[in-house]
Amino acid sequence: MIRKLLRRVFKRGEPTPHPVETIGPDQHGIRPEQVLPGARRTCETLQQAGFKAYVVGGAVRDLIAGITPKDYDIATDATPDQVRGLFRRSRIIGRRFQIVHVMQGAETLEVSTFRAAHDEDTLKDEHGRVLRDNVWGNMEEDAARRDFTVNALYYDPARGQVFDYHHGVRDLQRKTLRMIGDPRARYREDPVRMLRAVRLSAKLDLRMDPTVQAPIREMAELIENVPAARLFDEMLKLLFSGHAVECLRRLRADGLHHGLLPLLDVILEQPLGERFVMLALTDTDRRVQEGKRTSPSFLFATLLWHEVLANWETRKKNGQLPVPAMHAAMDEVLDTQGEKLAITRRIAGDIKDIWLLQPRFEKRGGRAPFRLVEQARFRAAWDFLRLRAESGEAPQELADWWAQFEQAGNAEREALLKPETAGPKKRRRRRSNAKNPADAAESAVPPAPTSEP
Repeated sequence: MIRKLLRRVFKRGEPTPHPVETIGPDQHGIRPEQVLPGARRTCETLQQAGFKAYVVGGAVRDLIAGITPKDYDIATDATPDQVRGLFRRSRIIGRRFQIVHVMQGAETLEVSTFRAAHDEDTLKDEHGRVLRDNVWGNMEEDAARRDFTVNALYYDPARGQVFDYHHGVRDLQRKTLRMIGDPRARYREDPVRMLRAVRLSAKLDLRMDPTVQAPIREMAELIENVPAARLFDEMLKLLFSGHAVECLRRLRADGLHHGLLPLLDVILEQPLGERFVMLALTDTDRRVQEGKRTSPSFLFATLLWHEVLANWETRKKNGQLPVPAMHAAMDEVLDTQGEKLAITRRIAGDIKDIWLLQPRFEKRGGRAPFRLVEQARFRAAWDFLRLRAESGEAPQELADWWAQFEQAGNAEREALLKPETAGPKKRRRRRSNAKNPADAAESAVPPAPTSEP
C-alpha cells in the first residue's frame, strides 16, 4: 500500500502528454440552452459545494457534432459518497466502476469521480480485462483513461468552455477516430471498446485510424469474456444508434459479428431471413432518426424469427403438435441466445407475444379477428407482419386486410370477415341431467363469445 501511494504521488507530478486546450463557445458551438437542464443543475450543485464538475464524453461530442445527446454523464473530483451526500435523489451503483445515479425530475444523470491511471496493482483477469477500478485521480488522469479522443472532452456549463486534452475536437472535425494510448492494451482492458469503435465510426461517419482498426479482427475473441449484461447493453446502443445497418456492415467487415448474436450468421445466410432482418434494421434506423419510439423486444424478435421458424418446422416434422412445437422452439432459441446476451424476462415475454400472434393473423373469420385486435401487442405484431409481407414471407394482402380491419367500424368489420373454411362444427351433446326440457334446450346453445383479456 505504501509503494502504491508513493507511485500515485510521484506520478501526478509528471507532465501531461498533451497540454489541455481550452476551447470557447465561438469554436465549439455549444449553446447553454442545448444542455439538459438537469445536467446544468447537477454541475452547478457540485461546483457550489467546492468541487469541479463537467459534462463529459459522448454528450459533449454529440453537441459539437450537432447531434442531440441521448444521455448525459458528469465527471467530478467529488467521491461517490460526497456526491451522494449532495443529492437527496441519488444512489451509488456498480462494483467494477462505482458511479452515482442522480435523479433530476424525470432525468437520470450518471456522475463519476475522476479516475487515476492503471498500474500493476489494478485488478485484471487473465486476458487483461479490468475487473475493479475505484482509485480516484485528477482531471488529466481521467482524460487519459478515456477510450477515444472524441470522448475525452469536458464541458463546463458555467463558463461555457470545453477542455480538450487529446485533440478530440480536431479529430471530430477531421472525421477521424483515434484511440488514447495503445489500442491493443485498451482493447484488452475492455473488449467492449471494439464495439464502441464500430458504433462511433458509423454514427459520426468517422474513419478509423489504422492503429484502431487493425487489431480488431485478431482480438475479436476477447468479446467472449465480456459479461452478458454489459454486452446486451452495448448491443442495444449499437442497434438503436440510428445507424444499425451501417454498424452491421462494419461488424461483419471487422469480424465482430461472431459471438455477439450467436445465431446472426444463420439468419443472414437465409435468403428471406437476410432481407427480413435488413428491412427491420432499416425501419429501426428511420424511427430513431425521426425521433419515434423504438422497442428492443420488437427488434430482437425480428433478428431471431427465422431461427424460430426453422426450429418450429423441424419439430412439426418430428411429430410434435403445432402449438407445443412453437412454444418449445421459442424457448430453445431464447435460451441459446440468453447464453450470450442477457435478454431480460420482460423483453423475452414481449418477444414471445409478438411471435405467438403471427399464426393468428391467418384466421379472418368468426370472432377471432375481433379478439385479436384487442390484444395488447396487436400493433407490434401487425408491424412484424408488415415486415414479413415486405420481405415476401407473408402475403401483402394479409397485412393490408388487417390494417383495414383495425381501422374499420363494427359494421365494416363484419363485412370484411372471410368465410370460415373449417369443417362443420360438431353439435354439442345435451346434458343428460337437465331438470326439464327447457333447461336441456338452453344447455345445447353454445355460449356467446367473449373478448380475451
